[in-house]
Amino acid sequence: YDAGFGGLDILRGIVSVLPQLNYVYLGDTARVPYGPRKWKEIYEFTKQAVDFLFAHDCELIILACNTASSVSLRKIQQEYLPKYPGKRVLGVLRPSVEEAVMVTKNKRVGVIGTEATINSNVFKVELQKLNPKIEVFQRACPLLVPLVESGEQDSLKSKTVLKKYLAPLLREEIDTLILGCTHYGILEKHLKKIVGPKVEIISEARIVPQKLKDYLIRHQEIEAKIQKMGEIVFYSTDLNGKFEELGGKFFGKKIKALKATLG
Repeated sequence: YDAGFGGLDILRGIVSVLPQLNYVYLGDTARVPYGPRKWKEIYEFTKQAVDFLFAHDCELIILACNTASSVSLRKIQQEYLPKYPGKRVLGVLRPSVEEAVMVTKNKRVGVIGTEATINSNVFKVELQKLNPKIEVFQRACPLLVPLVESGEQDSLKSKTVLKKYLAPLLREEIDTLILGCTHYGILEKHLKKIVGPKVEIISEARIVPQKLKDYLIRHQEIEAKIQKMGEIVFYSTDLNGKFEELGGKFFGKKIKALKATLG
């Protein structure tokens, strides 16, 4: 589940590692971006998505949206999940944090994300929980999701905005950069040119698939319940054609979406 189609990049990676499983993808494209919204609203949207996906026979939900993970995951797991015995909801934030802690050499880690993700401070808390010596430098990037959702990821405007957002982090001499939003994966080639070879980029699309595989090996009781016919169904809350066109770029091949109604 993602606010838009950024999570399709993560799904592509997961499918390449676990092709036998059945998947349902839900993009809440009618209400993207989530970043500027109030936390209570994001939590309500996340609950609606959880209800939708469990109603469609999902056993395990991954909140591929960092904003939803940052603001809602813990509350969903502790307060909402008990109404669905045996089901699980996971986020994408923790795998990125674990990778960044392993990779950083100078203990100076940068994080870019939506306003809600950065304001939650969850990346800083989780990074310093694993290593208190790590210094974390964060930057909210509110313009990036709208640029990506409108298909302008390769535009001059996009590259100019990226340079502006990254400049303060580079001045702090970070050696690791966490892409704290699924949409940012499609910007990675531009990000690499800006940060240079000395900065390691942590992208969830590369980290999450193997972490999920490891999780399912540890939790055979969940893995056993997941259907294995290699089928994928895509849902979007706004079928304006953009989800299929641009979403196909994230997923790596053409997709056909069904209409989802939440709430």
